[in-house]
Amino acid sequence: MRTFSLIMRFTEELGRILVEGWRRFVKAEMYFYLFLLILVIPNIILCYTEPLSLMAKICNVLLPFGVYYLVMTLSRNYGRTFWILFPVLFFGAFQIVLLFLYGQSVIAVDMFLNLITTNYGEAMELLDNLMPAITLVVLLYVPALIFATMSIIGKRKLSSVFLSRERPIAILALIIGIFSLGISYLADKNYKPMTDLYPVNVCYNVYLAFQRDAKTCRYYQTSDSFTYQAKASHPLKEREVYVMVVGETARSQNWALNGYDRPTNPELRKVKGLTSFTQAFTETNTTHKSVPMLLSPITAYNFDSIYYQKGIITAFKEAGFRTAFFSNQRYNNSLIDFLGKEADTWNFLKERAINANHIVYDDELLELVSNELKSRDRKQFIVLHTYGSHFNYKERYPSEMAFFKPDTPMDATAKNRNSLLNAYDNTIRYTDYFLARLIRLLNEEDMNAALLYTSDHGEDIYDDDRHLFLHASPIASSYQLHVPFLIWMSDKYQQTYPESLKAVQANKVKRVSSSASFFQTMLELGGIKTPYLNDSLSVTSHLYAGRPGVYLNDHNKACLLNEEQSNCNNTSR
Repeated sequence: MRTFSLIMRFTEELGRILVEGWRRFVKAEMYFYLFLLILVIPNIILCYTEPLSLMAKICNVLLPFGVYYLVMTLSRNYGRTFWILFPVLFFGAFQIVLLFLYGQSVIAVDMFLNLITTNYGEAMELLDNLMPAITLVVLLYVPALIFATMSIIGKRKLSSVFLSRERPIAILALIIGIFSLGISYLADKNYKPMTDLYPVNVCYNVYLAFQRDAKTCRYYQTSDSFTYQAKASHPLKEREVYVMVVGETARSQNWALNGYDRPTNPELRKVKGLTSFTQAFTETNTTHKSVPMLLSPITAYNFDSIYYQKGIITAFKEAGFRTAFFSNQRYNNSLIDFLGKEADTWNFLKERAINANHIVYDDELLELVSNELKSRDRKQFIVLHTYGSHFNYKERYPSEMAFFKPDTPMDATAKNRNSLLNAYDNTIRYTDYFLARLIRLLNEEDMNAALLYTSDHGEDIYDDDRHLFLHASPIASSYQLHVPFLIWMSDKYQQTYPESLKAVQANKVKRVSSSASFFQTMLELGGIKTPYLNDSLSVTSHLYAGRPGVYLNDHNKACLLNEEQSNCNNTSR
């Protein structure tokens, strides 16, 4: 006890000396200005990253600066005021990391929703590889918060004279900021504070994120009475099995089937009855929106209807099929999970993993499929959700299947692009292996069988001078939107429904919206008749008309794309 008491006294004395030294050598006014500068840093950075007019950029700095300035003058206890503004600091830190990762745009609605739907393992894999940005944020914000805390403990306060002098200046800065806002609004018809003024736009996006999450939580109630009125049109006596595979983060550019110059598809090249659509594009680059669109008739033009409709599994169930949903992703209480659990049988492989670091490869889904096929039901429909090519790439395939080397290091930097690309291409080869084995399972018996595959979105891997990496960026690149789209038909299916094969061959060179056509094509393959079937969107129909490029932006507005420019401004403009 005596030793402990001495340690405590020593610690207290050391703390007193440090605080006293800090108070003597650093004036409180210096920290007032430092804190003010730290608060406005994200606004300054966004002036260089956002495509706004000069007046809009001036407004985006002056108006928030005036607000922060005035708030900081409202209390002598500047440390406490700085802590009260912690939400602004949190958004600022988040914004800086986002800019490091994607290069531009404010924190999007989908970013906040990704925080909810991303599991711990995925988050740690990403954070481990964003250390430069995280280090910058820590060096910028943590010392400032420590100094603010020390000022509170040391009871340091600003003088009334100083605040009286600074407050009129703060008010003047705020008035100039408001005046610049008016000019920006009048001069630029596209400028809107709710989408263009930081951090107002971030706060608005937080509101939208909570609103969407609330709708998701009410999904079971809002979709309860929905029905497809679906009926089977194929002969009841014929055994038929249809498999829908939703891939993860696979981009079309890295598939040898689509012209890539590396051997990423050695197995699928040998598969008979397989057709690859080289011009397929997703309508969103985020998983939590893309997969529900693939599993339902929802498109970029009517996305908000997703909360009131059930998925394709329900359509097949209504038509008399035994249904199954198997996922190699974690359950996260999202629309994806709700649509999957409509099945008679469902299983989330990662939920039975020993711990968050335990690796579960996609080929474990094949065992579930094999067991499901043993039921011998005459009509079966199976949906698989793989983990595919999701970062960290090297964790998506067994080490003995690494074909392209070196596949390390995996740090998220442009200088590591060769190893990142090698590992990514290994994930595509592993997907090739997985799909080929799945097709062999379906081909083991003489029956009508078909498989449909696409990916939810693609990926950036430092492909050009923009140095973009990963997916779900507020402004998507063509690498994130261009996805593989495959159809396989068994020999018997081709013989039974030759018109479907003929239509596929005729349509394979056309542009395809995977988001709009995946659901419709699967219904057509399975012979499901419903008022929600749209032949003009099914690539197995001679009525297929193609579809112009469309992208669902962060505020769920459908934006038209063209062949040359696969970007869509992610605001509500």
